[in-house]
Amino acid sequence: MAETAGVRSFSIARGGRARLTAGPLLVNAFLVVGSLLMLLPFVWMVLSSFKTQYEILSTPPTFFPIEWHPENYVTAWTIAPFGRFYSNSLIVATTTTLSALLFGTMAGFGFAKHRFWGDRFMFVCILTNMMIPIHVTLIPRLYIAKEMGWVDNLLGLIMPELVTTFGAFLMTQFMQSIPDELIDAARIDGAGELRIYWQIVLPLVRPALAALAIFRFMWSWNDFLWPVIVIHSTENKTLPIALAFFEEDHRTNYNMLMAAATFIVLPVVLIFFAMQKQFVAGITMTGLKG
Repeated sequence: MAETAGVRSFSIARGGRARLTAGPLLVNAFLVVGSLLMLLPFVWMVLSSFKTQYEILSTPPTFFPIEWHPENYVTAWTIAPFGRFYSNSLIVATTTTLSALLFGTMAGFGFAKHRFWGDRFMFVCILTNMMIPIHVTLIPRLYIAKEMGWVDNLLGLIMPELVTTFGAFLMTQFMQSIPDELIDAARIDGAGELRIYWQIVLPLVRPALAALAIFRFMWSWNDFLWPVIVIHSTENKTLPIALAFFEEDHRTNYNMLMAAATFIVLPVVLIFFAMQKQFVAGITMTGLKG
């Protein structure tokens, strides 16, 4: 009887361990499959950039190129002044990102660590503004840009995006996790608000800064709708709207288009991998303590 009970308890324990290990394995397998499915379009784009136009349109389609053509990148780069387009996109994306970090942290510090008349109402207005679709504001933004002389100018891309409500919301949620006692101690020691903001608050919110920087840079770098409305001349175009150079009257040069799309998306991918740890930490801590 004792041996039977011992065997039974061992089987139950072994079954429990099997169930405990089978669950995480299934979850990991599901995540791996989902990740591969999400990466499939990007991989197909990179591989198609080395194909010929005939091979891309062939039936049945090929996944790997039959013959590799790296010269597609050289041809795509020389079809249009992509050096100028890169410069325009870099100026716009860098300026709007730095501005979003500055004003976002200032707004977050004010809403999270200061109390003033109407602060909750103003924060609710920020949240409400985040819910308004961008298409609703296109006509007023275009009218303002025309009156200010920003049409067909990089200022038309930079000025409306200097301040983002998402940045203020994200930094407010993150800065609420900073202990008030820490800031009160700095004030007792004689530190002013500017010094507290610069030397105490900003170093503590570096993960959130990395997350906001990636989001803001990616949105600005990939923005298509507003630039295609406000920019008309070739010398002021950004990279997303420059892809129209590969569309002709009756056909599209898909191999050139895939090559151009690859070196357009490359800076965003590099920035994400360079700041991946800070990005994940910022999203996780904001979600838990916001």
